[in-house]
This record gives sequence, structure tokens and C-alpha cells, in this order.
Amino acid sequence: MKFDSKKLNALAVRLHRRQIGVINRLAADRQIFAFEQEYIDDPQRPTLSLSFKGRTGGLVTALRPVSRRVPPFFSNLLPEGHLREYLAKLADVNPEREFFLIAALGADLPGALVIEPLEGNVKDDDVRHGEANHDDDQRDAVLRFSLAGVQLKFSAVMETSGGLTIPAEGMGGSWIVKLPSARFAAVPENEFAMLQLARHAGVAVPDNRLVAVANIKGLPEEARAPGGKALAVQRFDRAPGAAAVHMEDFAQVFGQYPNDKYKHHSYSNIARVLSAEAGEDAVEEFVRRLVFSVVIGNADMHLKNWSLLYPDQRKPILSPGYDFVATLPYIPNDKLALSFGGSRSFAEVTQGQMRRFADTARIPASPLWQITVETVQRTAEAWKKLEEADLLPKTLRASIHKQIFRVAATVK
Repeated sequence: MKFDSKKLNALAVRLHRRQIGVINRLAADRQIFAFEQEYIDDPQRPTLSLSFKGRTGGLVTALRPVSRRVPPFFSNLLPEGHLREYLAKLADVNPEREFFLIAALGADLPGALVIEPLEGNVKDDDVRHGEANHDDDQRDAVLRFSLAGVQLKFSAVMETSGGLTIPAEGMGGSWIVKLPSARFAAVPENEFAMLQLARHAGVAVPDNRLVAVANIKGLPEEARAPGGKALAVQRFDRAPGAAAVHMEDFAQVFGQYPNDKYKHHSYSNIARVLSAEAGEDAVEEFVRRLVFSVVIGNADMHLKNWSLLYPDQRKPILSPGYDFVATLPYIPNDKLALSFGGSRSFAEVTQGQMRRFADTARIPASPLWQITVETVQRTAEAWKKLEEADLLPKTLRASIHKQIFRVAATVK
């Protein structure tokens, strides 16, 4: 899909199939988002993002243009790294020119958003031009199943037989397929084992399973690696029947671009938002997942790996946990992605650290240490009998074991 940069100047933003705003392309390669007046005036409007919520609870509408990129909320809908480059190449779009990239990928975004050229703003022959060829169908299919994230992922539909099929048109997929890493060994197996361990530790996680890469139908040849396993994770932003559930990650909540997902905010900042918007249970679940991440040595729990869901279209809840990978075996001596009670160490979790975390978040500290102790103990006990650990290479398994019991020894 290729766009004429001289003629495509506006993208319709639709939430739950309702147009709520427009991303306009201005002179000097600047972009600005504006809400529709009907959406502004609607007291029962569905929530797009907490980043547009003012201090008094109203909708922030005085928005500024940004250069070259799209505004942060929309930028976070796009894939990162190699996946971005791969899809941008297929779309014949500069990966840094996000206005055109999101126009190409906007049919299957995270949550309940669809972003597409504004009707009447661009003619059909302006959207795709050049001679047709036999690659067009494959190109369009690939472009439509895109989700934000660094690791190569594709939406997929789980068949009743247990196999995986990449949708021909990319729409309605209710699973994400996460392919093996070319750099690190057994990442799908690692995440699969950690998701099972998290479940035993009391953490809510989506349904997931390992599948042979060779058995994934419709996978583009460029993404297919010989042998190995992929991880299939059920999409929690798709309800039964493929109905979209809106979601946003905390980079979107805080209005940060994806490259700032390790900066400017701490885990206390996330907890404070959860306390105000989702309630005490969400805070306690967040703490449980945060402690679990320290116990397994997961250094990649940045702003984009925590998300909110809007099942009633207005009030947020904490999404199920995801992207639980023991990363320390791959990058020894790494630190936590964000500050946790003034510390980014994986060596221990202390009561003083938890009190500082609670004070900064302005939440009660009293129940948090009990949650910490229970989570550490349940994780350590579950690891001893975790069958999925046998899927891991011996050195990886030994490294995770060492990390779990190092932290467990410090929490009493």
C-alpha cells in the first residue's frame, strides 16, 4: 500500500466504529490531532485515553502539533524496531513518517481503534498506485495484522484443531503469535514458562500455548525460521466474537513516545494512576506482578508492558499480565526497567523499599508487604514443581532458579 504524500492530509480516528477525531497533516511535516465536537459534547463518550483527561476530569482539547511523528498516543499504536522496518518496507513508507505508516496499519490496531484515510480526502487511485503484481495480496495481508511491540508478532485465529492460521485479511484475529528471537535462545519457551509460573503465583494472565513455527499457516516467508517454537497468546483486547475492547498502555497514559518507555516515570507513578482510576484491587494486582517480575529477573517491564482495558468503554481496569520473560540470563547485571521504591536492583525486595514505593504513589503501605511475601513464596514453591521449566535449556533454567531463590532468601 502506497500513499501519495501530496494528497493524503487527514486520517479519521474511529473508536468503537464511531469517528471521534481527525489526525491532520500540516505544513512542514507536522501533525495534529483534533476531537470531533460531537465527541467533546457527549457526557457519555467512550474513553480514548487518560492522557486526554484534565485535572478536573474534563477532556483536554487544546492539543499541539508535533513534528514528523504523530502525537504520542497514536505513535504507541505502531510497532517498533525490526517489525516497524519490515512493515514499512512492505508499505513503501519511510518508517519514521508515522502519519503514512499508521494509515497503512490502521485496520488492526491494539484496542478498539481504526485509523484510515478520511473519506473524501483521498481518491482510491491515490491510495494504491503502480502496476498490480502477484505480491499485492500478500502485502496487504501482512500490513493488516500489526500490533505495537518490538518482538515480531502477528494476529492469528486459533483453530479448533489447535493449529494457527494467519487471517488472509488480517482482521478478527484473537491471538498473537510471537516468533523466536534471532539473538536470544528459547525466548518463546522462556515466556511460556514464566506465564505458567505467574499463574501459579496468583497473577492473572491470558491463555497461551507453544506452537511449532512450521505449523503456523500463512506466515510470511520473511518471518519464517526453520525449526523452533512460537508463543501464541490470546488477545485480551478482543472479546468473544472478535469484538474489540479498547486498551492503552502506560506510555500512552503518560503521553510518552515509545522510545521514552524507560524514562521519566517510576512504578509508583503507575500505581498512583491505578489507585485513582481503577481502585485498590488493581493496585494490589500491580504490586503482585511487579514483585513477581523482580523474583524472576524480568528487566523489561517498561511503560508499554502495563496496560489498561476499557470493557465498559469508559472506566479502566488493569489488563491481564503479559511479556513476562526472565531477561537476566540473557543480560546479566541488568537493572529494573523503572525505579521501584528508589531501587532498580534485582537482589532483593525490602520493607523500606515498599514503604518508599507506597509513599511516592500515595497509597496505603500496610497490605503491600504481605502481598510481597505471599508472591515470593508462591513463586518459589511453584518453580520447584513447574513442569514447563523442563522446556528451557539447562543453563537458562539454572539462572532463573538462582534468581528466584536469591530474592526468596531476602523476603521473610
